[in-house]
Amino acid sequence: MIGPSSALNAARRAIDLARAAEETVDVLVVGGGITGAGVALDAASRGLSVTLIEAEDLAFGTSRFSSKLVHGGLRYLATGDVATARESAQERHLLMTAIAPHLVHPLGQLLPFSRGVTPRQRVAGAMGMGMGDLLRMRAHTPRSVLPAPRLVSTRTAVRLAPALDTVGLRGGVLSYDGQLVDDARLVVTVARTAAAHGARILTRVRAIGLRGDGATVEDALTGERFEIDARTVINATGVWAGSLDEAIRVRPSRGTHIVLDADDLGQPTAALTIPHEGSISRYIFALPQAYGRVIVGLTDEDAPGAVPLVAQPTDAEIDFLLASLNRVVATPVRRDQVRGAFAGLRPLVDSAATTSSDVSRRHLVATADAGFVTVLGGKLTTYRRMAEDAVDVAVRARALPATGSSTASLRLVDRILPPAEGLLDDRTGLSRAEVEYAVRVEGAMTAADVLDRRTRVGLVDADRERCRPAVEELVARTLSDLF
Repeated sequence: MIGPSSALNAARRAIDLARAAEETVDVLVVGGGITGAGVALDAASRGLSVTLIEAEDLAFGTSRFSSKLVHGGLRYLATGDVATARESAQERHLLMTAIAPHLVHPLGQLLPFSRGVTPRQRVAGAMGMGMGDLLRMRAHTPRSVLPAPRLVSTRTAVRLAPALDTVGLRGGVLSYDGQLVDDARLVVTVARTAAAHGARILTRVRAIGLRGDGATVEDALTGERFEIDARTVINATGVWAGSLDEAIRVRPSRGTHIVLDADDLGQPTAALTIPHEGSISRYIFALPQAYGRVIVGLTDEDAPGAVPLVAQPTDAEIDFLLASLNRVVATPVRRDQVRGAFAGLRPLVDSAATTSSDVSRRHLVATADAGFVTVLGGKLTTYRRMAEDAVDVAVRARALPATGSSTASLRLVDRILPPAEGLLDDRTGLSRAEVEYAVRVEGAMTAADVLDRRTRVGLVDADRERCRPAVEELVARTLSDLF
């Protein structure tokens, strides 16, 4: 039975922070991205006591910078990684049918048979989509959830993606995949569900050093340092994992997206799937989003060196995405029409691959010399399986009294907003109720938390700056009401 409330807020944080310094928990999770939140939920739902610490905010790193797809692994099929493709299709099935049908919906993906798409790419794309449908069937995902791929006429292709260049267009092939309402919201929802099972979710708490039975941590709000004792520790810090476990070799890969106005592409209702020039296995996507936007991405570039707090897109990546999109649209999208851009770093496990695009997306679970467990790699779609594997290893190593994982059938909590009493911003539709809910229920503590992670207003700088003063005032007022 679920006991505690799923609400996360500053008042609950203060209480949980004090208890975390006094008690020994079964599992300490380090990292508040999708993997860490998934680990916290898996462990808590097995009956273990759990504390999760995150140096910044939930979904602060890579987890909020994805393409916001729950995909079935079509790309992995194209590169011969059948195991990852199968796992992705199975996890997509669970998310869309049992775990989070309220957060994931089917999205049509159109491969246009345009002049910019070669006959070889058309054949390879259609075959790949057919193979992807076989994986859907193997995962037992019903056609009512994900319809079968099919060839479509030129008229239908233009109806779905009005910006397409019709000169030489010969229809296309339409397949379906899962699209998240938002990737950051998935992280917050998983963390809230973990909290509903008793996990302590502590943001703004940084791990200074890890050991097998706990960690030295620092409260970023006060600067106070203290110890958290635990029977096992799981490092789920993504691209920062190597800073806590020197034996882990992380190979960050930068994935960049640009943000466009949906009006500039004719308000598409399906995603455009565009092969890289000369490739039959790599694609970019133009994906419809909330707030009247389309995101176009993504790149896959090695990002060696120090890991930045927030990765930045490069001019070359933005130009590449525009050039790829413009191969299939009638009116080229100009650089000055790009309303925003964002980049995330994939936490890939280093290998001898020549380029980051060749590095396996399989995940790694390893035990450090210091005794803690590190989980690394994988994909957003497969977060649940990664979490289950990591907790399995930790439970066996410490002989913890835990049941088996139940997250394959555990539905995530709902997001129930009160009626909107007024808009803060007409252009984005951001409401007062949404901001207050983010602070009272979703753990937001700053305007940046609200604009950049609880909503995605901040993906466009102009929208963020316009909304920021009102959001700052409302966040401060709501926080004061909590105490």
